[in-house]
This record gives sequence, C-alpha cells and structure tokens, in this order.
Amino acid sequence: MKPGVVHAEEFDRLLYAATPWIDVRAEVEFAHGALPGAVNLPILNTAERERVGTCYKREGQQAAIALGHRLVGGAVREQRTARWCEFLRAHPDAVLHCWRGGLRSQLAADWIAAEGVAVRVVAGGYKALRNHVLREIEEPSPAAPLVVIGGRTGSAKTVLIRELPGGIDLEGFARHRGSSFGRRVGAPPAQADFENALAVALLRQRIDAPGAVLFLEDESRQIGPVTVPPELHRAMKAAPLVILESRFEERVERILAEYVHEDLAGWLAADPDGGFERFARALLDGLGRIQRRLGGERHREAEGLLRTALCAHERSGGTHAHRDWIALLLREYYDPMYEFQLAKAEGRVVFRGDYAAVREWCREQGTGYGRTPLEPARSMDYSAAGETR
Repeated sequence: MKPGVVHAEEFDRLLYAATPWIDVRAEVEFAHGALPGAVNLPILNTAERERVGTCYKREGQQAAIALGHRLVGGAVREQRTARWCEFLRAHPDAVLHCWRGGLRSQLAADWIAAEGVAVRVVAGGYKALRNHVLREIEEPSPAAPLVVIGGRTGSAKTVLIRELPGGIDLEGFARHRGSSFGRRVGAPPAQADFENALAVALLRQRIDAPGAVLFLEDESRQIGPVTVPPELHRAMKAAPLVILESRFEERVERILAEYVHEDLAGWLAADPDGGFERFARALLDGLGRIQRRLGGERHREAEGLLRTALCAHERSGGTHAHRDWIALLLREYYDPMYEFQLAKAEGRVVFRGDYAAVREWCREQGTGYGRTPLEPARSMDYSAAGETR
C-alpha cells in the first residue's frame, strides 16, 4: 500500500469539511501555528529536532538523517506509528503533513502504510496549506462586501455578530474581548492560529454564500495579543458602519454578566482553589492598563470601587457593587472614547438602532445585497419606542 498525495486543488474542500490533520512537526513548531482541527503527533519531538538540527549544521544532511533514524528507531518508531494508525482508524479522512511535505511526512506515511493503514500526505506540507489560507485575507479587498457593526461598550455587538448569517467573530478567534479587560481564561492563540481560523471561516462563508455580506465588529487593529491582518483591517475601516444602540443600564448589566459572572466562572473552573484571586488580579490588571489614560484621580476612584466590590464579592458572594466601577468607567472613559472615534467615522454610518432593529436591517442586507447599494437608512425612532440613547 502506497501513501496518497493531497494537492493544492483539494485544499478548499478539505478545509471546508473540517478535515482532521495529523501534524507531525515538533511541539515547538505546532505551538507557533497550526490548522484548525490539527492534532500534534510528532515524528521528532522538540528535543530530538534540536539535536538533528545541530547535527545538520555541524556534519551535514546525511549525518542528520542518520541521527534522526537512530532517535526514532525500534520501540520509539513502533510507539509513534501506533499512535498515527490509531488516529487514522478513528478518523479515516485525516490527512498527514509536516512543514514542507518532505522527509518527515514521507517517513511517517511509509511507516503507517507498512501497517496496512491508508494515509494521505499534503504536497508542500503545512507551508503550502498556510500560504493557501492566507490568500483568503491577504487580497487587496475581501471577496465579499463588508458591513461593520459598531456601538458603545456593552451594546451586545459580539452577540449580534454570532447570531447573524455571515457574522465573523474576530474576538472569538482572538479569545479576547478587545478591551483592556478582555483577556479570557486560558492561553491566547498564536498569531498564525488566529489567522488560520479566520481564513477558514472566510473560506466557508465564500463557499456557502458567494458574494453575501460579511458582518464584522468594529475592532482596532490589535485584539489582545493578536493583530487583524492589515488588508482586512483596511477594508473594515472603509466599510459601511452600523451603530448598535443600547441603554446605559442595559450595558452595565451586560458587562456585569460577561466580565464578572462569566469570567469568574471560567477562572474557578480552571483553578477551583485560586480562581477568585486570579479573577480579581485580572480585573485590577485591566484597570492598570488604562491608568495613564484615565488619569490619577479617576484611576484611584475606579480602583477603590473595584476593590470594594471584590471584597464584598469574596465575603458574601454579592456582585451588586461591581456596577459602580463599571458605570464609572463607561461614563468617564469608554463612552467619551467611543464618541471621539465615531465622530471620525460618521460619514460611513448607514444605520442606527436597537438590537432588534439592527438585526433586522443586517438580515435584509445579507439576503438582498446586490439589489441596491448600501445607502444611509432610517434610524430607529427611540422616542417612539420609549427609549433613550
């Protein structure tokens, strides 16, 4: 039995289908970026790869290859081959790759095939796949029209993005809410992981609904530790802008639910004994990141309110006092900053409304884009709805 080969013309289909990938690169390589759905089952682990690399530099290719065979010979080879075969029997559609489709993937595939298990190898390896997915986000302009959804902090923009057909959740891929307090529990993705996940989402949208509108949240270039690709971000900053409006009290409650209740639950699940301390430290660190822009007096006031809320929370479990520091930061920091940014983008605004109105408008655009160009549209009449902005 000979291993099969997967060529570039199959990449879209495999990525769309969420194909499992057997990535035989070393752990350190995998950590720098991998495809969604990949499992890391190295042929050479990080330490072994370093030894082979050193040998290559000192003694040349043949000596390095010979050392690699010694390091993964005998029982080690049997053990690693058994893991690959086990995964392929459980996932017969899985495809194997190394960095460039070279010696590592070919050796692994030959050993697997010798056990009578069918396997396919990516021509060009992870590098070819990576270059392929990057084309989804490195074009001068996206293949589909964009609409960007903006609004004040706590307006449920991310919730709406996740609900809309064509919604691309950048914060979800970044594992970060995009604010100073936006860090999520768990390690953030590598930049390449963020880009790969985003590119695959765009690919699926392109295949499922060619030419349909994409909806993205109004984000800065930096979302926590990762960066939105420059071509996509430029397109976002030129796209029509929809403003999601929400009452101040609703925004306070939403931030309380997400940044206090949900985040504390996450920290406690990750660390039952020290979770509350880590949760409290994350909030205080977030406040510290905006200290300079807040100014000394406002920062001291906000920190005092936050520490009071944390003490009450730890002592009795009550979360009511968190509303005080949340409301202060919205009034004194986030809302003024939003108004300043919005003033610079006012000419791009095509619609304003509450959650239901914006959702309806976006769905109409998503199903009817191409009939008429996006133009400034009516805003939600808040006075008639009995609401204030």
